[in-house]
Amino acid sequence: MTFVWPQMLWALVAVPLLAAAYVAWTRRRGAARTTFGGLSLSAGPGRGAWRHLPPALFLLAIALLLLAVGRPAAVVTLPAQHETVILAIDVSGSMRATDVKPTRLAASQAAARAFVDAQPRSTRIGIVTFAGTASLVQPPTEHREDVAQAIERLQPQRGTAIGSAIVVSLATIFPGTGIDLRMVGRREAGADGNREQRRDAARAGPGGLAPGAAQDKPFEPVPAGSFESAVIVLLSDGQSTTGPDPVAAARLAAERGVRIYTVGIGTAKGEVLRTDGWSMRVSLDETGLKTVADLTRGEYFLADSAAELKRIYQSMSSRFVMEKKELEVGALFAAGAALLALLGAGLSVAWYGRVL
Repeated sequence: MTFVWPQMLWALVAVPLLAAAYVAWTRRRGAARTTFGGLSLSAGPGRGAWRHLPPALFLLAIALLLLAVGRPAAVVTLPAQHETVILAIDVSGSMRATDVKPTRLAASQAAARAFVDAQPRSTRIGIVTFAGTASLVQPPTEHREDVAQAIERLQPQRGTAIGSAIVVSLATIFPGTGIDLRMVGRREAGADGNREQRRDAARAGPGGLAPGAAQDKPFEPVPAGSFESAVIVLLSDGQSTTGPDPVAAARLAAERGVRIYTVGIGTAKGEVLRTDGWSMRVSLDETGLKTVADLTRGEYFLADSAAELKRIYQSMSSRFVMEKKELEVGALFAAGAALLALLGAGLSVAWYGRVL
């Protein structure tokens, strides 16, 4: 526990001073040999050592109030404040493989629906699909029915553009800030291209969030993983075959503080996929997905079965729904002080007919 105003804790010196004053007062009154309020102090409730309980409760109440003045703060687990979750789902032809039953794509759809249902109703969820290109098929919305329908409509296509999926997801999170595929292209051109990208695109505040007047300020990168309002969950089964470099796209996300949680679906052995007169072995390539997650302070998960994929999504839900935050808890101290004061007053009235 920490205190926002630790200098106010000096007021706690008053607690032992009050205790000493009470002891001096009881000695002067000869409390051990006389009566108080017409009642013998030798035995029974409110007598003997019990007579000190109400004052002790009042003293504890004062101590808690003084601690509350110091504005105590503690790390607590609370509902997360992620306003947007972007599900980026691979719909490349290799998602038809059956090493994850019934198919990789069908298992992904079932797990995605369960994941969506587990999110708080206030969280907006968007769907980005990617194969040879990436598309926003469902803008972020709180309407779960629209999201479920978008997941149901997924169909396999050719190619795997992981970098495009990341850029389109970022453009969805930060609309109107100039994020597009050309940014990653200029980044790949070298240091000069990178400087040009910083000047000409994403001219907003940290994370590309502030529209309007804030867009006049040049973009300044923020620490990776520091943006708390949105996350990207990217599911893929293979190596990127087209589009921008996924690592460059991940750096774009890292500079805006957006975490990317990557899920690799499939087995290392994979299977031979035969369709339209051609065949190829489709196996999971984990290296690129791990790199994307590491760069953005996200996490990589391996799903080699439909059951494992559902478990992973459930694990993600717990991460998104609850998170640890530092929160001021002075109100709890004040409430405790009020309860102690009420209890002390109640005992005093019950034993002596008045509040001491």
